[in-house]
Amino acid sequence: MPTVIGHHDVKDKDHWLASPKREEIFGPLGVTNIRTFVNPENPTQVAVLMDVADMDAVMALMQSEAGAEAMAYDGVLPETLVILVEA
Repeated sequence: MPTVIGHHDVKDKDHWLASPKREEIFGPLGVTNIRTFVNPENPTQVAVLMDVADMDAVMALMQSEAGAEAMAYDGVLPETLVILVEA
């Protein structure tokens, strides 16, 4: 099970941190150990670290309407999203 890091910019760090959307959309896909990070020098830059059972399912979700809606709800700036997979 690879560990994945997704980093991106957000409109509002506090809203993003408090959001239940990560668990709601990734939990049913078997994603576990979700942890959040914030750049202390620029709090609009955030990251999520998680263990992903099915990378294809996660990537399909990220391209779906549900994924776009979750990112919009969280205030994610989608054009800044970078996903890194443990090598």
